[in-house]
Amino acid sequence: MRTIKHIVLHCTATVEGVNINAKDIDAWHKKRGWKGIGYHYVILLDGTIEVGRPEKEIGAHVKGHNKHSIGVATVGGLDKNLAPKDTRTPAQKEALVFLLKKLKAKYKKAEILGHRDFSKDQNGNGIIEPFEFMKMCPCYNGKEEYKDL
Repeated sequence: MRTIKHIVLHCTATVEGVNINAKDIDAWHKKRGWKGIGYHYVILLDGTIEVGRPEKEIGAHVKGHNKHSIGVATVGGLDKNLAPKDTRTPAQKEALVFLLKKLKAKYKKAEILGHRDFSKDQNGNGIIEPFEFMKMCPCYNGKEEYKDL
């Protein structure tokens, strides 16, 4: 079993209301030359939790940190103008809490972070600020929102 240090939250960077699934993402990631879907879980608009890459396998979702992490993506993350936006539906939020509790029970020491929390602190003040995000993903502060799970 892998040692899991992080549960990393993502969005699929798709337009609000457009429903895609793990099979779609698998095809996209294969086109990028990966062996398949990089996320371990995908949460659809209706709250359905789909399994992507098996947990026992190293994901492909946050460069340099895949070996010790689990990747969870919610469908959405962009508004109609392709700007970053928290587009999670109530069903997605409920499913995400359910999944995170399950993962935290299994990986007790794992910290819940967003992909953006792996950005570099470019100004050296000890805080990764929005202007330093390498990606806006996810478009909400998952580290803060789920710190008590």
